[in-house]
Amino acid sequence: MGLLLPVQRKSIEPIAARLAPDNVEQTHQSLHHLVADAPWDDGRMLAQVREQVLPEMMKHGPVVAWIVDDTGFPKKGSHSVGVARQYCGQVGKQDNCQVAVSLSLSTWSSSMPIAWRLYLPEIWANDPKRRKEAKVPKEITFQTKPKIALEQMRQAVKAGVPQGVVMADAGYGVIRSFGWILPNSACSM
Repeated sequence: MGLLLPVQRKSIEPIAARLAPDNVEQTHQSLHHLVADAPWDDGRMLAQVREQVLPEMMKHGPVVAWIVDDTGFPKKGSHSVGVARQYCGQVGKQDNCQVAVSLSLSTWSSSMPIAWRLYLPEIWANDPKRRKEAKVPKEITFQTKPKIALEQMRQAVKAGVPQGVVMADAGYGVIRSFGWILPNSACSM
């Protein structure tokens, strides 16, 4: 609910203030626990959203595209997981930011993300001290953005997600294996 509110900053403190103006401190603590410590699986949540929303989207037409993209989130400092000096689309240049790789489905009239994963730069993946402080799980290793996208697409195929043309920007280069994952669709880069 908090992420859907019309607040400038989508972080815990302003969301808590908007959700419970008379009980900000306790709401902030609860939200912090949910985000930082609670054992929930974002992949399962996205799958449940897909199962509910995709049939509604497809009432207006079929899935026509799978869109691979990455999104940069400008950040100050270096303590947030994955923050490094890298290309950030929001500022249009190299800057300090986090980057997430996503896979979205698109019909002619709507789109929806079905996979989302934080990119962990090599500098983070190979720094045990940073990983420990940020509680990065041991099973998370360095993967290029295209490899993350390929993994997301493989999981979508396995889940039986309706296929479409794969589209990605030039940052993903000419990756022929995108087309091999989706044998029933064309491949567009």
